[in-house]
Amino acid sequence: MPDTDTGIGRHDDSAEAVGRLYDAFGEQCAERGTGTDDDTGAGNFGFGDQLHFGYWESPQEELGLAEASLRLTDMVIERLAVGPGSRVLDLGCGIGGPALRLHARTGAAVEGVTLSRDQVDDARRAAEIAGADHAVRFRVADARRTPFEDASFDAVVALESIMHVPDRSEVVAEAARVLRPGGRLVLTDFFERGPILPEQRPALQMLLEGSMMSLSRAGDYPDLLRAAGMTFEEIRDISRHSTRRTFLEMARVQQRAAAESGGAADWPDPCAEMVAVDGFGYLLLTARRVDA
Repeated sequence: MPDTDTGIGRHDDSAEAVGRLYDAFGEQCAERGTGTDDDTGAGNFGFGDQLHFGYWESPQEELGLAEASLRLTDMVIERLAVGPGSRVLDLGCGIGGPALRLHARTGAAVEGVTLSRDQVDDARRAAEIAGADHAVRFRVADARRTPFEDASFDAVVALESIMHVPDRSEVVAEAARVLRPGGRLVLTDFFERGPILPEQRPALQMLLEGSMMSLSRAGDYPDLLRAAGMTFEEIRDISRHSTRRTFLEMARVQQRAAAESGGAADWPDPCAEMVAVDGFGYLLLTARRVDA
């Protein structure tokens, strides 16, 4: 099967490289602040413990990035349709925020995997602090080749992680393998939703290459799911509720941090330019493994 991306933002596709990227990001967060309530949030752009884009009901809604990211997490959780006794796999769990939120809201047990050893350490520490380490566990693993048995999960979530894999079909196939019949997959992804002007491409390329990810083609997903033995249930383009405002909030955090430090930010910042890139899209997808 050909690559399932648009060719924009191709990168080193080794799992080790992605893991190193997030280890370095964690070190940056530690140096510049957590992004919660104790500083400017420059370290992780104000995401808090969610580390993914937010969702706003309207462009004018007065809601910070951390709160908007929690809202998107909740939208994903609702689509998983799980509860006490359910077992969920979180592919690309970050520092554990979404997995802990999922357990707290539903009672489901969660297994989270990430390529970053530092993220695993942070996530395990957060689970212990929350008193949830008996039910929410984390380990280093590749989302394309997890160590879990076939048909061992009731749901799989890939919240802003699949874009790091050049061939998205590998992640979809792995999700289908570990899902029980009827189990759901819910994921988010970046995609090219419209024309991207030539003058906008340098900022886009900086973002994609710096984050080791690529844009997908939303129209490829029905075929990817079908090939993996899954049925398509929902795909929503939530770009107007997410991308522009997220980039705006990220840019504001960096600008505020630079102003308070008395100088310019000392790392590349494509966020301010990405605010105007309407062709950069964000989708929310739900699928279900075909019943046996």
